[in-house]
Amino acid sequence: MPPACWPQDWLAAGRASRGLVLVVVFVALLLDNMLLTVVVPIIPTFLYTTEYEGANSSVATARTETAPPALKAPPFSSMSSYFDNTTVTLSGSTSTMDLVNRTESSHLPQLPPSNPPTPSSCPQGEEFLAKENVRVGLLFASKALVQLVVNPSVGVLTNRIGFHIPMFIGFIIMFFSTVMFAFSGTYTLLFLARALQGIGSSFSSVAGLGMLASVYTDDVERGNAMGIALGGLALGVLIGAPFGSVMYEFVGKSAPFLVLASLALLDGALQLCILQPSRISPESTHGTPLSTLLRDPYILVAAGALCFSNMGVAMLEPTLPIWMMQTMCSPKLQLGMAFLPASISYLIGTNLFGILANKMGRWLCSLVGMAVVGISLLCVPLAKNIYGLIGPNGGLGFAIGMVDSSMMPLMGYLVDLRHTSIYGNVYAIADVAFCMGFAIGPSTGGAIVRAIGFPWLMIIIGVTNIAYAPLCWYLRNPPAKEEKIAILSQECPMQSKSFTPQKPLHRFPPTDSTHVEAGHVE
Repeated sequence: MPPACWPQDWLAAGRASRGLVLVVVFVALLLDNMLLTVVVPIIPTFLYTTEYEGANSSVATARTETAPPALKAPPFSSMSSYFDNTTVTLSGSTSTMDLVNRTESSHLPQLPPSNPPTPSSCPQGEEFLAKENVRVGLLFASKALVQLVVNPSVGVLTNRIGFHIPMFIGFIIMFFSTVMFAFSGTYTLLFLARALQGIGSSFSSVAGLGMLASVYTDDVERGNAMGIALGGLALGVLIGAPFGSVMYEFVGKSAPFLVLASLALLDGALQLCILQPSRISPESTHGTPLSTLLRDPYILVAAGALCFSNMGVAMLEPTLPIWMMQTMCSPKLQLGMAFLPASISYLIGTNLFGILANKMGRWLCSLVGMAVVGISLLCVPLAKNIYGLIGPNGGLGFAIGMVDSSMMPLMGYLVDLRHTSIYGNVYAIADVAFCMGFAIGPSTGGAIVRAIGFPWLMIIIGVTNIAYAPLCWYLRNPPAKEEKIAILSQECPMQSKSFTPQKPLHRFPPTDSTHVEAGHVE
């Protein structure tokens, strides 16, 4: 075969490879979550620098410009003071320059109240920081709120045109959102960029996870693949915050976003080569309606576990950096590094329990994970410095990894077990649950911190996770619908009992009995 055909052969083999599809989804989730977390250490300090310090510097400049006339006043007052004999006797031997110096020294004690010197590096403006909790929380939540609205539509769209085109649409929107972040200098533009990211993330997440579920039909293989894909999500969370803090500290605000935009272009080229997004490939059968899936109590329990476990870290993202600035006087570099233990442990948890969860029981992994999430959140306010956050944040990330790597494949298994095996809608629900955590968490977290304080916020969400954990027990052995029992009989121990009444199948001729037996084994 001529060498010119080698790339075409490689692309044809790649398009038939499940591994390369997994790579595409991995990279898409990686970039999405790098952009999700890279803004965490940048936005609070950027808004503080541009709005609070910028406003104060302009006020200080105005005061400096009006200061010289005030210094010229004492000589004039000294002239008029000659009409007062007592004043003349007190300052009779002083020169005009001495009067000016005395006047300056008399006015110096009045300046510190407007800009008091602090022995520590703590930022000033307590009232501004309290308001910034709410504003930053709303900015972070805008992405999840938009994603929450768009997700159901994307789920329906994937059932009609397939997963490839929505995946590529998500890449295009994410690219423009990243570039917009790089060149936005106001709160309004940053808010719009974050909301635009939510639309792109909805297309990428729903289409990517649905594509994996349709490619990996075996439940064990699907669990392993989901664990690897969520490892991309974890790696994005791992790299995002430290990468953003380092680049913002030493290079500038635009640098991390321009790097992410370049990586997004590589992801787009990979999708063009592997997925062929110009091809429409609708599902051969109609999926279960979204309203039917939302009435399934087992799917709702699994979605709730995803929502509340991720809500904890979602509340930490806007509030923890500001709390560290107020109580620990942390520099910009530490604001991103505080999330590093959670990211590393999340990466370990998703990859480890993507394999172990199916063996020990996904319901048990989720139950234990939610309990550990609650305990870790309760321990966060006890930290006195950044080193005290290593343990709670590490436990938090590991536990969320347990929940995510257990519930994501379980959502696909529940559809196989109880509904039609079309995965766009169910992973739209999973992403909606994930987004509800990241929408409710930041938006309410900032308001709660302003009202009753950061420690009480951690107590509320920690106790909520511990209280919800026992509901995961109901996922221990979900019942199958009658028409699905023959398909997944080997997955669930209880189905072997209900499968025995199907002995009338032996009406087939004896020559076909072997095929019937083989069908039962498969």
